[in-house]
Amino acid sequence: MTAKAKPKYYLVEAGVLPEVFIKVTEARELLETGEVRTVAEAVERVGISRSAFYKYKDSIMPFRDMRHGSIVTFNALLRDKKGVLSSLLTIFADSGANILTINQSIPNNGTAQVTISAITENMSISMDELLNAARTLYGVIRFDALAG
Repeated sequence: MTAKAKPKYYLVEAGVLPEVFIKVTEARELLETGEVRTVAEAVERVGISRSAFYKYKDSIMPFRDMRHGSIVTFNALLRDKKGVLSSLLTIFADSGANILTINQSIPNNGTAQVTISAITENMSISMDELLNAARTLYGVIRFDALAG
């Protein structure tokens, strides 16, 4: 890649990746959580070389890491009914997510687009549980998380 070329990103199912990519993410996690103190310890534990770790460490990360412990933007399509947005926000509050912004469009044809940005690092439930709770809520037509 040349200095001026923009990087391209792909969302790929982990099962099709070479094992070294998965092990690099495991080594990074060991370092980030403090389970090991050095790169040498991390790569030894997961079974890869230091050169492989350094080659790929800045180029691959689990999708969950992009959505957990950072700012995540959620996009929702809600019915224009009293209490729907309030109920959705209660799910966030109960989960421990810290809402930073809420943007709602003017309702059109009985629905409104809502974008919510939140810090998810202190959630007491998983991202999947939050998504499922929101998606099954009365008045929620669509609810998706975008990578932060």
